[in-house]
Amino acid sequence: MQFAINYSPQAAELLKAGKIQIDKFKCPNWPHLIAEAAPLAPVAVHFDLSAGSGRLDELTDWKTIEALCQQTNTPHVNVHLDPKLKDYPGLVVDDPTPAEEEQITIALAADLQNLARRFGAQNVIAENVPYEGRRGHVIRTAADPEVIRQVIEAAGIGLLLDISHASISAGHLGMAEQEYFARLPLRQTRELHFAGIEVIEGRRVDHLAVQPADWERLDWALDQIRAGGWGQPWMLAFEYGGIGPHFDWRSKAEVIEAQVPQLYARVSRMEL
Repeated sequence: MQFAINYSPQAAELLKAGKIQIDKFKCPNWPHLIAEAAPLAPVAVHFDLSAGSGRLDELTDWKTIEALCQQTNTPHVNVHLDPKLKDYPGLVVDDPTPAEEEQITIALAADLQNLARRFGAQNVIAENVPYEGRRGHVIRTAADPEVIRQVIEAAGIGLLLDISHASISAGHLGMAEQEYFARLPLRQTRELHFAGIEVIEGRRVDHLAVQPADWERLDWALDQIRAGGWGQPWMLAFEYGGIGPHFDWRSKAEVIEAQVPQLYARVSRMEL
């Protein structure tokens, strides 16, 4: 398993100074940012595709995706299990009707199968997204672990397991974390994302520095992989730091310098 961190100016400077060690920079599918990161470390591209609205072909430049995968040797095309509210007028995020739930599940499955046909099922991974109840924008159906299992297994693709997202979703669905994890298609795990979670203004927010409870959650997950109960991820990405106002307040060099070595050591031990 390889280790990646979100590309940020702070991470780039620390890497150039020899203060951190990584295998990859994780970058969004922005060509200018990939060009900035690539001279420093190999890049893994994270695409902004979303399944569940039935509009992938309408919204996606497939040639660019294929070119970026080839340019960076990114092994999987990722997609988020995140149908958009604008495509389901009148739907309430935390209380979809049975008919709406069925419609969303069918749309998720169709989009994943479309991707599997286009790229090969072995080259596609779907990411669980964080459900936050009515205050969020994620539709409850898309975070239901049984729905996630159903649509991923039907398409024969892999799971991009975001550990922090799963924790947030479990809390808002009223489920114990390990029960939520257990209902996911964990043997299909092909990639991991991880970051710290903190409560800010009454809301659990991720993409933050790792706290003690987060370290415990990660170590438990890595134990499951070692024991053979989960699939073998090719990469763990630390989703701390980034570019622009959304990340300016959570791209602290001191956090990256302190926590990346701890994460890199954990990933390295997975190879033993």
